[in-house]
Amino acid sequence: MEKMRAIICTRYGPPEVLQLREVEKPTPKDDEVLVKIHATAVTASDIFIRGSQIPIQFLIPMRLYIGLTRPRKSIIGLVLAGEIESIGKDVKRFRIGDQVYGLTGFGLGAYAEYKCMKETDSTHGCLAIKPVNTSYEEATVAAYGGLLAFQYVEKGNIQHGQKVLIYGASGTSGTMAVQLANYLGARVTGVCSSTNLELVKSLGAEAVIDYTKVNTLDPGVQYDFILDAVGKAKTSKLKVACKKALAPKGKYVSIDDGSLMLDSKRLASIKELVEAGHIKPIIDKCFRFEEIVEAHRYVGKGHKRGGVAVSIARSS
Repeated sequence: MEKMRAIICTRYGPPEVLQLREVEKPTPKDDEVLVKIHATAVTASDIFIRGSQIPIQFLIPMRLYIGLTRPRKSIIGLVLAGEIESIGKDVKRFRIGDQVYGLTGFGLGAYAEYKCMKETDSTHGCLAIKPVNTSYEEATVAAYGGLLAFQYVEKGNIQHGQKVLIYGASGTSGTMAVQLANYLGARVTGVCSSTNLELVKSLGAEAVIDYTKVNTLDPGVQYDFILDAVGKAKTSKLKVACKKALAPKGKYVSIDDGSLMLDSKRLASIKELVEAGHIKPIIDKCFRFEEIVEAHRYVGKGHKRGGVAVSIARSS
C-alpha cells in the first residue's frame, strides 16, 4: 500500500488543528485522473472551513456538505496545480504528463501530494490544462482568483469605456478582476489599503482609493459596475458610499452572491489570457508544505496581497 503526505484536519479550530501525516495514496477510478500535486493555496474558503467560521448566509448548506461537528473529509484544501500521473481507462480529456490546475470543490483534498479528480465538471471539482507561462504556485492563484473574478465580472457585462470599481482590489480575486476589467476596456478604480496602491495601479487601475484614509467619494462620481471582491462580511463607511455611487442602470455584485461555479471552460479562458500576457496571477507569499499552520495564520490576518501558495515538493 503506497503512502503519501497530507495535511489532516480532524476537528474545527485554530491553524494548529492542521497536522502533517502519511496516509494511503489514492487510486483513480475509470473516469478519474490521478494528479500529483505540486502546489496548493490557502484561500479565505480554506480558513472558513478549517475554523468553521462560515458566513451566516452559507452556514447551514456548507455545514451539511463539510460536516456538522467536524470536517467530513479530513483532508481539506480547494485549489491544486500539478501533473497527471495516471488516468482511468475512460478518460478522454487528459493524458499522463499533462500539467493541470483547478479546484476540488466539495471534494476538498488539495492539501495532499495526490488527488483523484474526475475529468468532467461537478460540485466536486473542475480541472484544465494550466497556463504554460506560470509556475504551479502562480497557477493556484489563477485558478481560484481567476474563477471568482471571471464569474462575477461577467455579471457586469462591461462595455469599453465604462467606469468600474473593484472594492478589495489587492486580494486574490481582486487582482484578477482589476486586470480582467482593464482588458475589457473599462476605466478601473481600485479600492485597497495604502500599502497596495502601487500594486493595483500596476495592474491597470486608472485610479485607486485608500480605504484606510477615505470614507467618502467625490460628489457626482458614478460607476457602471461595482464588484465587492472582499465579501459581505467586511463593511465600512467607504463601502456604503461606493454602493451609493452606482449609476442608475449600473450593477453591484459581491463575490458572496452565490456559490463559486466550477467551470473548466472558464479555466481554459483564464489560461488563454494569462498566456497572452493580459492577466498575471499575483502571489504574496509561498510557504512550504510543512509550514501550512504558518500559512493559515498569515492568511487569517486578512492583509495578503494576491494569493498565498503552498509548495508541496519534498524538502531536500
